[in-house]
Amino acid sequence: MNEPKTLQEAIVYFADADNCLAYLVARRWPNGVECPTCGRTDARFLANQRKWQCKSVHHHRQFTIKVGTIFEDSPIGLDKWLMTVWMLVNCKNGVSSYEIERDVHVTQKTAWFMLHRVRLALQNGSFDKLKNDVEADETYIGGAARFMHKNRKEAKGIGPGTVGKVAVMGLLERHGKVRLKVVENIKRHSLHAEIKEGVEIGAEVFTDALRSYDTLDVDANYVHRVIDHAEEYVRGHIHTNGMENFWSLLKRGLKGTYISVEPFHLFRYLDEQAFRYNNRQGMNDSERFSLAVSQIVGKRLTYKQLTGKIQDRETSVN
Repeated sequence: MNEPKTLQEAIVYFADADNCLAYLVARRWPNGVECPTCGRTDARFLANQRKWQCKSVHHHRQFTIKVGTIFEDSPIGLDKWLMTVWMLVNCKNGVSSYEIERDVHVTQKTAWFMLHRVRLALQNGSFDKLKNDVEADETYIGGAARFMHKNRKEAKGIGPGTVGKVAVMGLLERHGKVRLKVVENIKRHSLHAEIKEGVEIGAEVFTDALRSYDTLDVDANYVHRVIDHAEEYVRGHIHTNGMENFWSLLKRGLKGTYISVEPFHLFRYLDEQAFRYNNRQGMNDSERFSLAVSQIVGKRLTYKQLTGKIQDRETSVN
């Protein structure tokens, strides 16, 4: 059977355990199955257990396709895992844990954990800097105080304006990729540092009139173009509309699908949205899914890390 191209085909295709295994093996070990412990490439397949046994004698000589991936130590079947990945990477506004609970038939708590593990796989990790025309902008993400009960606002420390909200910095290469990062504040040193880290020297950087961007051309040798939104939104090719459109897309997903996102987990949702945006052009659903599956190796997220009992990474995305 040919690999699936649509959600309907994927449901049928991944209902077969052999298809799940073959699909993952082809993307994890394109040159042949390799022992995760010693690297030998002549492991024997134990068909009745759907696992391999390395010919060298060492600990963990028997291994499954899940070892060393986001699926490791999960009792959930590959059919359910792969359907969850497909839905998350191909639904433009994301997919909630309650929807996964209904469609994949797991508990809501399990679905929530699964989705966060998939988001870990979607992290780009690229160190390539943006170039040419780059839009830089910032936004605040958090609950609207007017919709909250007084006691909840006091408990969360939410006040007027940006109090209790999280600042996010965005860089968008026109006709290219977006980079997002949770930042401590939107003061000059914070924003300049992010631009220097993510944008090639000499690029043309477009920002609004926020004073934190002042002296960007002097401090970092960028061609700095400014648009004052109090007067106009576009002047020729000078604007930040691409980044503004992305913020609209991001917040539509956060508010419409996820309803409420804790600041501790926000960077994971940024990873998710950035992955879909950066792979929106020139890819169909099947290709986007294949790319996500190819990134599951070497990434592990335990429940203790997810719930903050163990720090797993800095709250940032690339």
